[in-house]
Amino acid sequence: MPVATATRPIAVIGAGTMGSGIAQVFAASGRQVYLGDRDEPSLRRGLASIAKSLDRLIKKGALDAAARDQVLGRIRSATAGLPLSECALAIEAVPERLDLKKAVLQELDKALPPDAILATNTSSISITELAAATSRPSRVIGMHFMNPVPVMPLVEVVRGLETSEETVNSTMEAARAIEKSPVLVEDRPGFVSNRVLLPMINEAVYALQEGVATREAIDTVMKLGMSHPIGPLALADLIGLDVCLDIMEVLQRGFGDDKYRPCPLLRQMVAAGRLGRKSGRGFYEYPDS
Repeated sequence: MPVATATRPIAVIGAGTMGSGIAQVFAASGRQVYLGDRDEPSLRRGLASIAKSLDRLIKKGALDAAARDQVLGRIRSATAGLPLSECALAIEAVPERLDLKKAVLQELDKALPPDAILATNTSSISITELAAATSRPSRVIGMHFMNPVPVMPLVEVVRGLETSEETVNSTMEAARAIEKSPVLVEDRPGFVSNRVLLPMINEAVYALQEGVATREAIDTVMKLGMSHPIGPLALADLIGLDVCLDIMEVLQRGFGDDKYRPCPLLRQMVAAGRLGRKSGRGFYEYPDS
């Protein structure tokens, strides 16, 4: 980001898996981070997740206890009252619902200074539509981080119709400053990552539904035959089957093409509460979740 704003705090709104990971990487880079979530238990879980992630780095020898304490000390969390007027950048990381994201962005728009960038971690929703709900569409941009955020190097930077070149450049710099690799894409349904990935996952679910092969066989074919580090069904469990369903619905609506129709088995599993790792059961079972 420009020199004038590179040292100012950043805000992350939403302390779930993605929000806590985003807060961690910015704090690890030396930035003051304000982590907000209206739900106190969610906030506590997010902070615990950050501490656990840092502890894993200590066990690997990539971090020492003093550095861990410094990272945690740079994160200030609250359900309300954070000094957002100090921030140069705010990133919303709330669940993938258009109405919720619009509401959060509108609140941030009112609280942030005029020069602040308003970023969204949406994985599929139109940046242009979200930006139109604010008074600063030229300062709104997508920063789509990958899960797990501390490990995955990619940030998909998504330019909306009104996003300014200055905002794009500042966001790319902000991503590089936390040692991520930003890739600029245009605002189309699913962007690049999920436009390519989710139809593959959806097709794997169809193959399972039709009895083409077992879950293990489908994942093994993709791992051993296509050099994927994780099979599509196991990856769906990691992402969250509800999130996968939401993205497929965005793709289907956005393109109006039945090739993006969510598999009925995917809908059924979400309806049953089998959401993957976060619920303890998806295509696989996770007894320790």
